[in-house]
Amino acid sequence: MASSAFVLLAAICWGLSGGIGGLLIDNGWSPAFVSLVRGVIGLLMMMLWFILRPTGNGLKSPRLWVWAVIAGLGVAGNFAFYFLSVAQGSVAVAATLMYCAPVFVFLISFALNLERPSRLKWVAILLVMTGIVLLTGIYDSSGEKISLIGIIAGLLAGLSYSLFIFGFKLAAPHGSPQTILVIAFATLVLALSWSGTGGRFPDAVSSTDWPLFLTLGLLGGGLSFILYLLGLSRSTPALASVIAMIEPVTASLFGMLVLDESLAGIQLLGMALILFTVTLLSVHSSDPPAPTRPPAG
Repeated sequence: MASSAFVLLAAICWGLSGGIGGLLIDNGWSPAFVSLVRGVIGLLMMMLWFILRPTGNGLKSPRLWVWAVIAGLGVAGNFAFYFLSVAQGSVAVAATLMYCAPVFVFLISFALNLERPSRLKWVAILLVMTGIVLLTGIYDSSGEKISLIGIIAGLLAGLSYSLFIFGFKLAAPHGSPQTILVIAFATLVLALSWSGTGGRFPDAVSSTDWPLFLTLGLLGGGLSFILYLLGLSRSTPALASVIAMIEPVTASLFGMLVLDESLAGIQLLGMALILFTVTLLSVHSSDPPAPTRPPAG
């Protein structure tokens, strides 16, 4: 029961962090800077976790460093693409698109002969694609819809998180989780620093938005990852997949209640189709390519 609660709390933290990031973007901060701040605060929290539990760190293992860096590139892409998708559309759409990642990992696995196709998986992929069409409104050339950049960014956010899971799993046998996350978040900060937005830190500290930045980093960059890993270590990936569905739901509710976002009935149908199909696929897959995410964001 406690493990399920950890995953649930992590998913809620991720959902709230997407909404908070949306608030900051609406207040004029760039998606790149919001992602960087989230990563910096997350790194500080992982360093604190490492200091409190330094044993068995595996820092001398070259393999740990290689896979942890790959994991860091994955989470960097997840943060950056997710908030770019939020800026180009809405929190609800971005979070749901990110949740589609395992389905697209299946497609890649089919192409590389890493996964055997089945009728269930092909039907699931078709249903998710239908859900994306309904959710994003790309079938309607006259109505308001998320931009193509927003759609691509949302999907890339999910695929980036799958890369994080892949790197983390391969690094895990060689060291402690806190060591892997310190290296991963350090890689994230270095990767996102190319945007040149780091010089805005003094502006953020002196602005009235600093509590939002702090909350974003604490919930979305630190506490959520720790809770999720603690929960995942004591529960099955299928159970975690079902519980993690609360993330896009939380993000959607935040967007509607706080950001005054709205979804049409057909978009809600698309969202429900995606969430139901991906969760069902994860539960019935004996070894999914990556557990559904939380991300990012």
